Amino acid sequence: MGQLQTILEHNQKFVANKDYEAYITDKYPDKKIAIVTCMDTRLVELLPKAMNLRNGDAKIIKNAGAIISQPFGSVMRSLLVAIYELHADEVFIVGHSGCGMASLNSEHMINAMSERGISDDVLNTLENSGIKLGKWLRGFSDEKEGVIHTVKIVKNHPLLPANVPVHGMLIDSTTGELELLVDGFKN
Repeated sequence: MGQLQTILEHNQKFVANKDYEAYITDKYPDKKIAIVTCMDTRLVELLPKAMNLRNGDAKIIKNAGAIISQPFGSVMRSLLVAIYELHADEVFIVGHSGCGMASLNSEHMINAMSERGISDDVLNTLENSGIKLGKWLRGFSDEKEGVIHTVKIVKNHPLLPANVPVHGMLIDSTTGELELLVDGFKN
């Protein structure tokens, strides 16, 4: 039946017991940083611990692969909101070892869409409208290259203030060890 009822039951207890009080903060990141990272489940608790972050310290934006593929898409917009409206003054792009986007097979995914009921008519309409699903669903060949490419997209964005450093890091999905790929203070 899914997790909906379990989540709602837990939430009622969470609120009734005032467990939320340990997490009260405001919308401004205390450490004035914004992080773009992967939605991988291994990073949910590992990344904040490895980076010494607590609730309220950072704006964390997650997507598949920590990739910014569209300079004027929602991830970049979120970064700009973090900088201009929420006072973040440093950006971290954090990829991870063993990222599924490094081995994403767009053809396999399109086939899975068909198997789950997305009609050929819909897929063909998208393709004929200029949306190349194979390209749109493509990941990257190497986690480090993915991070470095995303750093370049952010750093070269025409709306990013020149004084905002953009760092690139790779986190080990098991140990949490961080490897610095791009030092935004030097580039």
